[in-house]
Amino acid sequence: MRAEPVEAPFDKLRAMRSELRAHKVHAHVSIRHNQPMATIHKDDKASPLITKPLGELLRLPVGQVDMTAFDPAATSGFPGDKQDAPAITEELAPELSDLQERFYAAGRVKETTSEKILVVLQGMDTSGKGGVIRHAIGMVDPQGVKIKAFKAPTETERAQHYLWRIERELPPPGLIGIFDRSHYEDVLVVRVHNLVEKSVWSQRYDEINAWEDSLVEGGTMLIKCFLNISATEQKERLMARLDDPTKHWKYNPGDVDERAKWPAYVEAYQAVLERCNTERAPWYIIPSDRKWYRNWAVAQLLTEQLRALDLEWPEADFDVEEEKARVAAI
Repeated sequence: MRAEPVEAPFDKLRAMRSELRAHKVHAHVSIRHNQPMATIHKDDKASPLITKPLGELLRLPVGQVDMTAFDPAATSGFPGDKQDAPAITEELAPELSDLQERFYAAGRVKETTSEKILVVLQGMDTSGKGGVIRHAIGMVDPQGVKIKAFKAPTETERAQHYLWRIERELPPPGLIGIFDRSHYEDVLVVRVHNLVEKSVWSQRYDEINAWEDSLVEGGTMLIKCFLNISATEQKERLMARLDDPTKHWKYNPGDVDERAKWPAYVEAYQAVLERCNTERAPWYIIPSDRKWYRNWAVAQLLTEQLRALDLEWPEADFDVEEEKARVAAI
């Protein structure tokens, strides 16, 4: 990755966003954190129902972060145990689907004033970003969702400011944007692999905060989810992929090389969670050792955020009775 000048050209990013909005054609295709718990085994029952909104339970408080305090096997707020998960998760579907349709309808009618939602999924390899997209986001109408999985930047992307390719994938009004990895790769992978000088990536935290603040100011709701998985669970999932021929396509030998850098990634994530966790764009820590809980938690969190918008169906901009008469006369 090309080293960038120390001065971050944030003004150019604002101009770039305006240009992208002018030319881009959109496709239709953010309390308290869960408290540390005693070690929980996979077969243990989940915690009893907690009456607080899940967002309050999983939201990371602003300030210093202790990564060892996050229990990746926690089931904060879940009203049952594993055997109840399919039914409880499915119960979310009608309300989530209805809220998403209202959100989409508002975006179609009020294109310049309607809100946007951006869900950012970050986590170690095998933490379940794809699983969340399939099982949680999969409960809504796909035409109201815009999904982008960020890979290593192309040569063209490397020639631009690192936020350039992110800006191009932001959701338009009425759509729920899903980022599978995101702009945070430029203070995670870039840091761990020393792809640019420390003097460069160390300045990006403040720039990301300013950029995210501008998104919120412009009407985008940010839901940043850190899918927290343990090293033990990651190893089991990697081995499971090797044991199952139908999962070989999901296995990447490079994942083992990345796993060897686990301590460096933990340090990098700690910096992200400390320095880029603001009141307007907070992080939610999603315990992800239990896939069934992870998927429910993200679906529940999205449902709560949509409820908070107090969405109504857009009013007709035509005379309904007159149109009824015209249709009846056909």
